[in-house]
Amino acid sequence: MAKVELKKPVVEEIKELLDGAQAAVIVDYRGLTVEEDTNLRNQLRKEGVTYKVYKNTMIRFAIEGTEFEALGKHLEGPTALAVSKTDATAPARILFNFSKDAKALELKAGVVDGTYYDEKGIQAIALVPSKEVLLSKLLGSLQSPIANFARVIKQVAEKTA
Repeated sequence: MAKVELKKPVVEEIKELLDGAQAAVIVDYRGLTVEEDTNLRNQLRKEGVTYKVYKNTMIRFAIEGTEFEALGKHLEGPTALAVSKTDATAPARILFNFSKDAKALELKAGVVDGTYYDEKGIQAIALVPSKEVLLSKLLGSLQSPIANFARVIKQVAEKTA
């Protein structure tokens, strides 16, 4: 069997993983201990993020002609790919927070909602709260004036009664 035939399924797997993804972040994992790597993978899995190590050439073939093509210039050295199809900020947030304790983990770059970000951009994305947190803050902001209005009406009703 030719080498190309062995590599095609891997390239297809990466393409399928990236198809419909809201975010993809690549990192250099060199120097992580087995315990740290296991802990990182568990954190990512809990948030629905797929995290896999691929050869750079396989990733390069898979991202060719896609919105993720800009990541190609960062494909040097050991590369792991974290992809989320549900939460655009999850891979960046989890990897950035993890890299604070595990200094060996190095963010390279990422694509979030079709926009390329370098290492500093991914760090900025990591500071954006998750969609659920943002929605709860919005609902709290909307609910607050209504609750205050209801209290005032109740006090007026009690005063006149």
